[in-house]
Amino acid sequence: MKYLRQLLIILGITFVGEVLNYYLPLPIPASIYGLALMLLLLCTGVLKVSHVKETSQFLLDVMPLMFIPAAAGVVKQWVVIKPILIPTIIMITVVTVIVMAVTGVITQWLINHSKKGGNGDAR
Repeated sequence: MKYLRQLLIILGITFVGEVLNYYLPLPIPASIYGLALMLLLLCTGVLKVSHVKETSQFLLDVMPLMFIPAAAGVVKQWVVIKPILIPTIIMITVVTVIVMAVTGVITQWLINHSKKGGNGDAR
């Protein structure tokens, strides 16, 4: 029963994200609304991690299975993808390196900022 309750909480937040996506005229996916709402609820203490922990862990554990249909779709469309494969691989590689670099810089800044006590000193 605990797992069902946790799943219903997650699905409810996901549904609210879908509703927000439908009514708000912003180019933001419904999943982002749902994630932002989940973060807001967790940060404010309205929702505790223990309320969704086990079911969310299960969903994370089975997440790789969710990529199988997408991978099958890519294989099925090989004729369309083949002519643009090299430029696509180059773009994916460049963007991945940029994302990793930016994430590293921001993480280092946050670590250094928190060590200083958050008082805003440059170094």
